[in-house]
Amino acid sequence: MAADDVDRIVSAWRRERPDLDVTPLEVFSRVSRLARRLDLARGTAFAEYGLDGWEFDVLSALRRAGSPYELSPGQLVAETLVTSGTMTNRVDRLAARGYVERHPDPTDRRGVLVRLTPSGMAVVDAALSDLLAHEHDLLAELGVGERGELAGLLRRLLRPFESDAG
Repeated sequence: MAADDVDRIVSAWRRERPDLDVTPLEVFSRVSRLARRLDLARGTAFAEYGLDGWEFDVLSALRRAGSPYELSPGQLVAETLVTSGTMTNRVDRLAARGYVERHPDPTDRRGVLVRLTPSGMAVVDAALSDLLAHEHDLLAELGVGERGELAGLLRRLLRPFESDAG
């Protein structure tokens, strides 16, 4: 297997700091570099639809909620891992673009629900389809079994950080 940039970095650290076990760099430096490249690729994919990454995140949270495609601002905060103040600003901006609407919460007269509009659904569905096509291409180097194995290993590493872990 051909060496990559991480192999060169790890080799240099082994040379300079032979007293340290630098094997975690072999995994996490690759994960970090891959995450940065994926963020850039996703940003490019979303930009084709005039979306920022955060807009896709909010719209996709609403889309995944299922019909009637609405969530409370608190649920959106939990889904997107931002503060309530940030979410208020994001919902305002998406509403101004016609992608979401606010409706009174029938179960809480002080509450509101954020609902995906038909134009919001159309843009998030199109962006997701293109994103998945691109990401399938990225995974083409791996066989189906390897993809499953990699997903399982990454799940094990990520699990302690997830909100429902424990």
